[in-house]
Amino acid sequence: MTSPKTIVITGASAGIGAALATQLGTRGHRLVLAARRERELGEVAGRAGQGAIAVVADLTRRGDVARLHDRALEAFGHVDVWVNNAGRGITRNVLDLTDEDVDEMMAVNLKSALYGMQAIVPHFIERGQGHLINVSSFLGRVPLVSYRSAYNAAKAALNALTANLRADLARAHPGIHVSLVIPGVVTTEFARNALGGARQLPPGAMAARPQSPDEAAAVMVGLIEHPVPEVYTNPAQAAVVARYYEDVAAFERESGWRV
Repeated sequence: MTSPKTIVITGASAGIGAALATQLGTRGHRLVLAARRERELGEVAGRAGQGAIAVVADLTRRGDVARLHDRALEAFGHVDVWVNNAGRGITRNVLDLTDEDVDEMMAVNLKSALYGMQAIVPHFIERGQGHLINVSSFLGRVPLVSYRSAYNAAKAALNALTANLRADLARAHPGIHVSLVIPGVVTTEFARNALGGARQLPPGAMAARPQSPDEAAAVMVGLIEHPVPEVYTNPAQAAVVARYYEDVAAFERESGWRV
């Protein structure tokens, strides 16, 4: 058990974020939880233990993210870990995407995390330590579910920003950790809440068995205790990604895609 940390979690009203809050709360960490849904967020804060703070915020608004940062510092004096977990999916093929679809996916899945990075990393630099965690997706690496389209693209962009930030900080600020978390299929309301509604997963989309939110969150708890640059919540996914990048054309043929 590590000493208690002050941890900010966005997208904490349900799914992985809520499970993570509950698990960290039982370990005695000080939590600041953010999401748009006030009632659900309050319920999660209640389960996360005494002292967890709920901040209703729209993470696609830079001002709301700045307010979240300020509220955390006001309450606890510093932040040890910031988890950019807010996200939303889409059910739309590439040729059907509208400007509004792309803007929404980039705002929720990329810009919200960028705002979080830009809000908290200066604080980490000032302290000489800290841990930033960005929650991505297996689909940001391997597009097995093509109708997630702009969601996949936004997560791929998040992967790139995370890696670039880690490179920026590595030499001058070795006490700051930057981690990417890559879940696969998790049994949450993600599909039902996707822009465009739910759709049955295509054949071959299950690169690994689905995980529960608690299983994915447990991996993140371990990451907070022992930081590494990147972690797949389901280890089987790493082998699939390696095979995909080794020979994309062969992977697509074997998956039944036309190339």
